[in-house]
Amino acid sequence: MAASFALPVTQDLFTLRAKLQELLQFLRKALSISNAHTVDFYTESVWDQLVDLPPETVLGVLRKSVAEAEARPSEARLLVEAEKRSGITNFPKIFCETSQKLVSVEAFVLAVRYYSVQNLEICTPFEQLLTVLRGNKKQRTDENVKPDEFMNLKKSHEVQAMSELISSIADYYGIKQVIDLGSGKGYLSSFLSLKYGLKVYGIDSSNTNTHGAEERNRKLKKHWKVYHTRSKLDANGLAFKMAKERKVQDEIKYKVDIEGICNNSPENQEKMSTSDFLPDFSDSVISNIRTQMENLHMYSHQEENLCFENAFSFIDLLPINAVEPASFQTAKRKMSEANEERRKLSSKSNESNIYSPLTSFITADSELHDIIKDLEDCLMVGLHTCGDLAPNTLRIFTSKSEIKGVCSVGCCYHLLSEEFENPHKESTQEKWGFPMCQYLKEERWCCGRNARMSACLALERVAVGQGLPTESLFYRAVLQDIIKECYGITKCDRHVGKIYSKSSSFLDYVRKSLKKLGLEEFKLPEKVIMDYYEKYKPRMNELEAFNMLKVVLAPCIETLILLDRLCYLKEQEDIAWAALVKLFDPVKSPRCYAIIALKKQQ
Repeated sequence: MAASFALPVTQDLFTLRAKLQELLQFLRKALSISNAHTVDFYTESVWDQLVDLPPETVLGVLRKSVAEAEARPSEARLLVEAEKRSGITNFPKIFCETSQKLVSVEAFVLAVRYYSVQNLEICTPFEQLLTVLRGNKKQRTDENVKPDEFMNLKKSHEVQAMSELISSIADYYGIKQVIDLGSGKGYLSSFLSLKYGLKVYGIDSSNTNTHGAEERNRKLKKHWKVYHTRSKLDANGLAFKMAKERKVQDEIKYKVDIEGICNNSPENQEKMSTSDFLPDFSDSVISNIRTQMENLHMYSHQEENLCFENAFSFIDLLPINAVEPASFQTAKRKMSEANEERRKLSSKSNESNIYSPLTSFITADSELHDIIKDLEDCLMVGLHTCGDLAPNTLRIFTSKSEIKGVCSVGCCYHLLSEEFENPHKESTQEKWGFPMCQYLKEERWCCGRNARMSACLALERVAVGQGLPTESLFYRAVLQDIIKECYGITKCDRHVGKIYSKSSSFLDYVRKSLKKLGLEEFKLPEKVIMDYYEKYKPRMNELEAFNMLKVVLAPCIETLILLDRLCYLKEQEDIAWAALVKLFDPVKSPRCYAIIALKKQQ
C-alpha cells in the first residue's frame, strides 16, 4: 500500500446487523404493498386487501409530507428524531394487528424516513473519504476537460465522481490496473484511462457494447487531443500576431543585426533578454510568448503520461529570418531529435495507460487470468452493474488476491436472482444475487420480484410528489379485468408491452392489446369495453394512491439490498475497510450509492 492514512470509521458488523433486524421488522408488515402487482389491482381488489383508508386521505398525506420535506427538510428530520425517541417500532399504529392493513399513512411515512440510508447513518461522506485517500496530495484537475460535451449530463456526473474516487483509491494503493465490469459503452473506462493514466480492462458480455466502446474510445481520444491542444492553438494565434507585426516592421524597413545575435558567446546568450532576441516585437507580444512557453513547459511535466507530439518549440515561434539558415537548420534538427525522443518516451509511458474492451460473461466463478493475461494488483469497479453482476463483483473481489479494492454501484434490482424466492423449485444454482450476508441467509429472507422492481423506481418522482404514470397503469389494470371476465384467462405469461404510447384512446389500447395477446379483439363490442372504463374510472385514485405508497416505500427495499451487501463484506476476514458511500446526486442519478471495500495490506 502506497499510503497509510487512517480511513474513516464505519459501523461494525454487529451494529449493521442490529439495524438490519429493525428494518426487517418493518418490512415484514410493509412488503405486501411492494409485492402487489398493479396489473391485478382491480381483479384482486388490492386496495381493499391492503389499505384501510380512503384513497383521498392517503394522497393528501403523502403529498403534504413530500411538500413539507422539500420546504422544511430540517423540520422533517426533527420529526424522525422525535419518532426515534418515542419508539418507531410500535408497528400496530402503522398496520392493523388483525387485518395487517395500513391504518396510518403519517406513521408509515415516518417509518420509511427512519429506515432510509441517510437516517440509519450507515453512509460514509464522499468528500471525507476523498480527503483521506488523497492525504497531502493535491487534487488532479484539468480545466479543459469537459466530458459533458461527449456524454449526457447524467453520465458525465457519474463518470467524473466515480473516476475521481477510483483514481484516489489507485493512488492510495500505488496500483495502475483497473477492471471495469459491465463496462457497456466504455465511458468510465475511457475516462479513467485518458484523464488519470490508468490501464483499464473494460469487460462486457455484449459484443455490440465492446465494439461500440472501441469506436467510442477512439472518438474520445480525438476529443481529448482537442482539449489538450487548446493551449497550442493559443500559441498559433500568437505566431500569427507576430507575423503581422513583422510585416509592419518590414514596411518601414526595420533591420535587425541577426549575425550579432547568432555570434554571441554562450555566456552572453544566457544573459540576453527576450527583448534583445526579438527586437521587432512589442513588449506585450514578447510577454505573451514567454507566458506561453512557460505554460507549455509546465504541461510537459504535469501531463507526461499524455501525448503532446505537436508541442511548439521556441524556434517555431521565431520569425523566418530571425536566425541564419545554418543555425536554423541545426536548431531544427536538434529540436526534431528531441521531439523524436519525447515521442518514444511518451509512447512507452502510454503503454501503461490504455483502455482495452473485452467481451466475456462474468460470474462469481470467472477466472480472471483466462480473460486478462497480464493480471496484476488492481481495482475492480462497476458503474450501474446490472442484476447479479453487482453481487458477483463483490464475490470476485473477496476471492481474488490480486484485487485490492472494489467500487460497485448496482442497478436493475428486479433482475437479481433470489435464493428463497421459489423454495420448492429445484435449482443447480449455488451463488445467488440475494441474499449475500449470513444473517439474511439464516432468516431465509425473500423480497420478491415485485418488491425488487419497486426498489428500482426513480427517486426523483418522490421529490416532486408524483407517483407512476397512472393512466397507463390504469389502462392495464382494467384490461386485466376484461381478459379475466370476458376471456376466462386469470394468468397470462405474455406481455402487452408499450402499446399505451401508441394508442389514441382506451378503446384503441384494448383492441391493440388483445390482438398482441392473440385474443379476438373484435369479440367485444365497443360499448362493453367502454363500460369497463366507466366502471373503474371513479376508482382511478385508488391506483394513484397505491402507487404513491410503493414509490415512498421503494428506498427501504434498496436499503435492505445495500445493507445485505455491506454486511457480506464485513463478514470477510481479509477486508480492512468497507463502506457505503453516496457517490452521486440522487436527482441526477437515482442509483447513487456505491459499495466500496479495501483489503488488508499484505
